[in-house]
Amino acid sequence: MPDSTPGAHTWLVVGLGNPGPRYAGTRHNIGYLVDDELASRMGAGFRRHKSGRADVVEGRLAIGGPKVVLVRPHTYMNETGGPVSALAKFYKVDAAHVIAIHDELDIAFGTLRIKLGGGDNGHNGLRSMRSSLGTGDFYRIRAGIGRPPGRQDPADYVLSSYSAAERKELPLQIGDAADAVESLITDGLAEAQQRFNR
Repeated sequence: MPDSTPGAHTWLVVGLGNPGPRYAGTRHNIGYLVDDELASRMGAGFRRHKSGRADVVEGRLAIGGPKVVLVRPHTYMNETGGPVSALAKFYKVDAAHVIAIHDELDIAFGTLRIKLGGGDNGHNGLRSMRSSLGTGDFYRIRAGIGRPPGRQDPADYVLSSYSAAERKELPLQIGDAADAVESLITDGLAEAQQRFNR
């Protein structure tokens, strides 16, 4: 049984999203935005990993804290698992030290939920990660985007840009999600959930 004590191992923090300018700033790319915030806190920039299928930042989120590898896959959402699995092997990280940051339709915009394990709830990035890692027992930072208005197809909604009102609040949600990652790694699941699952 792997040691899941906070701070015991390297952590892989995967920001889920789609590559390219067409998708930048869309609801489906909240994971990329949170990873950008975490990279800024580390004072480092993303670089292409030698695997060629992801950009990474290696560093620490706190002095004396564990090594953290931020990951932005270059693949589209439904193929995320391939590069994540390859990087998990490269850095010798088991699923118990993988955190996926992703958009969540079933949670209101501006709110977060932290959980360990579970299904994919129709999210192609999570489905791909579960398949490639061989387990769903990794952590999730679920950033709420809410349900689409009217009869809009959820697939179109997640690939659309935030509304003007949401864009004003988005930096707060991104900051909270980054704080949630730090808390999960430093304090453990129970304390992070108590603080952020409100």
